[in-house]
Amino acid sequence: MERILYKQLLTWKSQANRKPLLLQGARQVGKTYLVKEFARKEYTDCAYFNFEQTPELGSLFDSSLDPGILIESLGAFIGRKIEPGSTLIFFDEIQAFPRALTSLKYFCEDAPSYHIVSAGSLLGVSVGKTSSFPVGKVTFMTLYPMNFFEYLAALGENMLLKLLEEKKLTEPLPEIFHEKLTRLFKYYLYIGGMPEAVQNYINNKDIEQVRRIQKEILGAYERDFSKYSTPGEAIRVSEIWRSIPVQLARENKKFKYSEVIKGGRASRLETAIEWLRKAGLIYIVYNIKTPKLPLSGYTDRGKFKIYMLDPGLLAALLEVPSQVIILGDKLFSEYNGAFIENYVADQLIGHRYAQDIYYWTSDSEAEVDFVLSIAGDIFPLEVKSGLSGRVKSLRVYAAKYHPLKVFRASPRNFMEDGDLINIPLYAVHLLLYNNES
Repeated sequence: MERILYKQLLTWKSQANRKPLLLQGARQVGKTYLVKEFARKEYTDCAYFNFEQTPELGSLFDSSLDPGILIESLGAFIGRKIEPGSTLIFFDEIQAFPRALTSLKYFCEDAPSYHIVSAGSLLGVSVGKTSSFPVGKVTFMTLYPMNFFEYLAALGENMLLKLLEEKKLTEPLPEIFHEKLTRLFKYYLYIGGMPEAVQNYINNKDIEQVRRIQKEILGAYERDFSKYSTPGEAIRVSEIWRSIPVQLARENKKFKYSEVIKGGRASRLETAIEWLRKAGLIYIVYNIKTPKLPLSGYTDRGKFKIYMLDPGLLAALLEVPSQVIILGDKLFSEYNGAFIENYVADQLIGHRYAQDIYYWTSDSEAEVDFVLSIAGDIFPLEVKSGLSGRVKSLRVYAAKYHPLKVFRASPRNFMEDGDLINIPLYAVHLLLYNNES
């Protein structure tokens, strides 16, 4: 399956000052598949080492981290020579052996001719590590679940994908294409972007199998809560995790500690939230009251919303039945639009807005779902799960701050009305690189 991150891997390979690459991401987002495909297409050979499947590999790093000694040992382990430049060295599940992670520093300093990609769950690489981390000696990339455009590519809908990628935001699509994209989008909300679930559906067209895979992934995440945290912290992490669907189902989706556990307070639960964020399982969108650059300077850290990393996993946690896929627009409005807002957050955060996405409130007068910094300007984005044309909060925002454009994401077709641009929900990813303002 094609992934957008592949182009970044090509750029990394061609860099003269290339450092070892650490590819991060939550479990099951497709890191191993992507790197193996990259190696198959771009290198003569791949020296693959999985530290979870083959724990004895760790002994190779016990005595020395000298790259020359390690290359000789690793070559002997796989029974062939590792050639600089033409062999991709792939350290998978590197979090299982911290000294392997530390070794990347010495490869960067003393053996830069070797091409090394390491991959690991954020649960192990980012959370609670005490070993020496190669700060400044590695290039970081993060792989997210498949966005809707990647989903279309996986389905073989290349014509529709090309149509969207070349689309101007101000001109509507022919209705036949809009209707087909809307139908595919409804399936995406249920299936989500976890590659195993997507591939299984492509192969079998069996929604029940998709839900089974989603449940298995959720179960693996919960087992990791205990694996990578203390018993007491694991309980709090689980409490936060299980509360997310309830938090999103409320009309006001602002996170409330009291919804997690009666009498819950920030002092008890905020470290568990940070654990989940570092693990890549949740995204946090903070509140701003004044939209000025840099947006991070006007953040109210006490007010935030939490979104899950994938709409399909959210559907599985909420036990959403598959019938909602075909029941008109019910999926859009179900649970106060929780799926739609979570979906939009996923599409934005899973790209360049990872550290630059907020929401805006003006006391009890108005709330704009997302505020984005694009090319040095600030734009509000309101998300609508239904066909209503009301944009009260956007108008309140526009009257106060006079943005060049205001954006609405809704089930409607592309449309421009004065300063308002409506983007179909399936095309919200276009805001990442196609801004007509």
